[in-house]
Amino acid sequence: QVQLVESGGGLVQAGDSLRLSCAASGRTFSMYAMGWFRQAPGKEREFVAGISKSGGTISYVATVKGRFTISRDNAKNTLYLQMNNLKPEDTAVYYCAASPNRWLSSRSDVNYWGQGTQVTVSS
Repeated sequence: QVQLVESGGGLVQAGDSLRLSCAASGRTFSMYAMGWFRQAPGKEREFVAGISKSGGTISYVATVKGRFTISRDNAKNTLYLQMNNLKPEDTAVYYCAASPNRWLSSRSDVNYWGQGTQVTVSS
C-alpha cells in the first residue's frame, strides 16, 4: 500500500504558474506508475498526465499539452506537476494517483488516491 499527499495548490491569476507535489510513503515509490487527475465542480474526475515507473514514458491530456509537465523523483518518493500559463478552465481539485500496473490513464486504473489540492485560476 502507498499513501499519497499532495501540496502546492493555491489561487493564481491567468498566465501564472504553479508546481504541485505529491509525496508518497509506504511501499517503494518506483513500483508504481503515477498520474495526476483533476475534478472541476459539477464535472467528472479526468486524467491530466501520467508517467511510467521509470519516468521514461509520459502522456498528457490534449488540453494541457505544452503547458504542464509531469515528472518524478524516485529517490525522493515524489511526483510533480509543473503547470505554466494557467487558464481559468484549469480550476479544479488536483489528485495524485498511483497504480502498480505498467500505466494509468483512467480512473479505473488507479489503486491509490491522494486527498487532493485545490487550484483556482482567476481571469
